Amino acid sequence: MKHLHKTLAVIIGRAGSKGLPGKNTLVIAGRPMIEFSIEDALNSRTVDQTIVSTDSQAIADTARRMRVRVIDRPQLLASDTATVDSAVRHAVETNATPHEIIVILYANVPVRPDDLIDRAVDLLVSSGADSVQSYSTVGKHHPYWMIRMDAEGRVAPYVANTVYRRQDLPPLLLPDGGVIAVTRNSLFTVDPAQPHAFLGTDRRGILSQDGSVVDIDGPADLALAETILVHQASRPCVDSVTC
Repeated sequence: MKHLHKTLAVIIGRAGSKGLPGKNTLVIAGRPMIEFSIEDALNSRTVDQTIVSTDSQAIADTARRMRVRVIDRPQLLASDTATVDSAVRHAVETNATPHEIIVILYANVPVRPDDLIDRAVDLLVSSGADSVQSYSTVGKHHPYWMIRMDAEGRVAPYVANTVYRRQDLPPLLLPDGGVIAVTRNSLFTVDPAQPHAFLGTDRRGILSQDGSVVDIDGPADLALAETILVHQASRPCVDSVTC
């Protein structure tokens, strides 16, 4: 059942990348990476329309093959310094449809839970929040166990503490890139002094299980995602949930 609130999914993927050159156009588990995000959006019960914003011909070709509208992103909005929200606003304005909720998906996240998008939109609607973002635990990469190192190799704790057991660490979460759901009003709130102003003032979160979202920034992430996707594809189809 669809929400009464019209929801637009905007998948963003530019041609360039410094960490992993051309990552958004890479083939993973035998498919162009962006196919997975497009598929997630198309399979979502809460998304009414899906579009792709890109400056990449390869990404555009994949989107059109999947019958998804492509918004040609200007070079000004495809640079290393361009913000995510500016690219999404351009796509929404170009699409020119009266959607009240915008779901932002990154092309370089080929692994996310099937229900992640719907959980974010459901919470956004039920809570009346400005935005909902998915988070994962920081795990062993906790600020309490991080250090600073000077030029001579001397180390000092980043946060002074006496915690030595992982279970005693204060719970902290990190945005995992799986999904951002935001109201249209919040998305179009721009404050140059506040880069995250588009998320609004009432910001909520949903928790992803550790390892259930893979945001690809480097070769190790790519290898992990490939392993997960190949494993998922090889699982036997035993019921309507796993098929």
